[in-house]
This record gives sequence, C-alpha cells and structure tokens, in this order.
Amino acid sequence: MLLDVRTYVCKPGTLKVHLNLYEKLGMAPQVRHLGKPLLYAACETGTPNEYIHMWCSQNAADREARRAGLWVDAEWLSYVKQSAELGALESQQNK
Repeated sequence: MLLDVRTYVCKPGTLKVHLNLYEKLGMAPQVRHLGKPLLYAACETGTPNEYIHMWCSQNAADREARRAGLWVDAEWLSYVKQSAELGALESQQNK
C-alpha cells in the first residue's frame, strides 16, 4: 500500500472559504478518481490554517493512473481553476 499524505496551508482567514469550495466542487471528482480519503482533517490547535488529506493506493503505478484520470476530469479542472482564482492556498507538501 502507498500512502499519499498531503498537507495544505491557507492564507490566514481563508481556510473556511477554501474548504467550502473544495467540498462543493473538488471533493466529488477527487473521490471519484482516488477513492475515499483515509483522512481529511483540519485542526483547531497547532497550525490553524492547515488541513491534511491522506490517500491510499495499491502502489505507485495505481497512484499514477488514478491521478492521471483526475487531471483530465473537467469537473476537477474547473475546481482547480476556481481554487486558483480564490487564491487561498499558500503551500502544499506531499509525503
């Protein structure tokens, strides 16, 4: 099993609006291609503008195939465009 841990940091004051946009437009296509996340969480302590997704794949080839499908999905691309226009994300780290 391959675990993809993605940590995102939003600009102060934008986390809720960013997560609302993701839940409204981004989550459905992402789950359709990647499956349900192992974890999708934000904390009230620690780094308050941070949230985490954890995704599972069988192996690197499975992960690559799933993500390739995601990046040709018009619904996902629309979300990515609107997320960029919102400008809430400061950084992303993958492990």
